[in-house]
Parts: sequence; C-alpha cells; structure tokens
Amino acid sequence: MNALTMPITDGWTIAKRNTLKIRRSPDLLGAAVMFPVVFVLLFAYVFGSVIEIPGMSYKDFLLPGIFVQAVIMGAQITGYSLTLDLQKGVYDRFRSLPMAPSAVLIGQTVSDLLMNLASLVVMASMGLIVGWRVHTSPFEGVLGFALLLLFAYAFSWVTAAIALALRTPESFNNIATMVSFPLMFISNAYLDASRLPTPLRVIADWNPVSTFTQAVRELFGNTSTAMKTSDAWPMQHAIPASLLWIAVMLIVFIPLATRLYNKAVSS
Repeated sequence: MNALTMPITDGWTIAKRNTLKIRRSPDLLGAAVMFPVVFVLLFAYVFGSVIEIPGMSYKDFLLPGIFVQAVIMGAQITGYSLTLDLQKGVYDRFRSLPMAPSAVLIGQTVSDLLMNLASLVVMASMGLIVGWRVHTSPFEGVLGFALLLLFAYAFSWVTAAIALALRTPESFNNIATMVSFPLMFISNAYLDASRLPTPLRVIADWNPVSTFTQAVRELFGNTSTAMKTSDAWPMQHAIPASLLWIAVMLIVFIPLATRLYNKAVSS
C-alpha cells in the first residue's frame, strides 16, 4: 500500500469504526437525528401558528434553517468524539499501529458526514410529512442537499480544531453550546431577519448560518418576492458566498486541526 492510498483506506477503516460507535451511542444518535425532529415539530406547529412569512408558508421558510441547524449539531459529534477518544487514550493505541496519522481526522470527518447524511434524510422526510416542499427542479434540489453536505464536512474540520485545542469533552460541549445557539438564533433560520433591530439585523445578514440558509432556500425555491430582501452582499449572493465560506473553512482548519492533532498525540 503506497503513501497516497494508505490515508484513504485507513481513514475509511476509522470512519467505519466511528460509525459503529455512534450507532451504539443513543445519546449521539438522539442529538444528531431526534433533536432536529423535535425542532421541526415545535417550530412548525407552535411557532408556525403565530409567525407569518409574506408570500409563503412558514414550513417552507423554516425547513432550510432546520437543515442548517441539523448540520451544525451533527458536526459537533466530531469534536465530542475526538475529545472523548483523547481522554480515553484511544489515539495513543492508534499510534502503535501501522496506519497513516492523517487517517484519524479523515475517518472522523467522513463518519460525521455520513451521520449528517442520515440526519438530512430524516429531516427531509419529516419536512415532507409536515408540509414542506421543494419548488425548484430536482437538479436544484439535489444541489441544495449537496451544499448542505459540503458545509457539514467543512464545519466538521472547524469543530475538530476547536476540540483538539480544548481536549476535554466538558469544555468542548460548553463552548459549542455557547457559540452555536447565538449563531442559530441571530440569523434568518427561524424568522425574517429584516424584522430584527438594526444591530442584530446587521449581525444576522453577515452570519454564515444566514448565508447557508438563504442559499439552500434559493436552491429549494423556498423564497418569496413579497419578503424584504437584504442589501448585504452575502444575502444578495448567497450561493457563491456559501461556497466561499466552505473554501475558507477547509483551507484554514484542515491544516490547523492536523497540527493540533499531532501536538495532542505527541504530548
């Protein structure tokens, strides 16, 4: 096995190992799949009865935001799993095996991507049940889910780097919760951001969660000409801006996570 194929094959082995571990952990499965389902039902039937979106149903408006939320929550499994394995000394045992060092992070992010794929399938099925629909072509609908999966993979490297910097599950969970909730709620994921007070509206317009949500809404046709359109560049060019965010995350956090991992296992 040469140096080019070894990281891929070893990474796939680690991915299968992590996927089996997630399947046997009800708490991780619940966080990745069941929690977003609860959010769909809660927002669609409780908040949907009092929130009005001009020119469209709230369920069509809501589901792209729930998809982005599910991706963010699912990607956090990467960070939590890394800190847990570090704490248990799993990576010390990996170092004694004839495997590529990069396989651990590759396998972790790939298994996280598979979990996000399963989560999106559940979300889309639940969305169809409650009344959400894709109003564009099948090709654009597929592109919407592909963009979500690209975001999921890139964001997994972000959470991996944060987790390897913190190194403990408790610290990672605290930081992840403290950061993810403001990102989700000061955005256009659940409500029309144009109705927010000016300072919060500016933050929401430049929030990457808003960018990805708007991009997915455009690809799924879950938009309305009756809604006020923001003049902010990410909202006017949501799909290119989303691709730019993905490129930045991959370029910055793959080398950073790799360096932090090498530091963590060598210390």
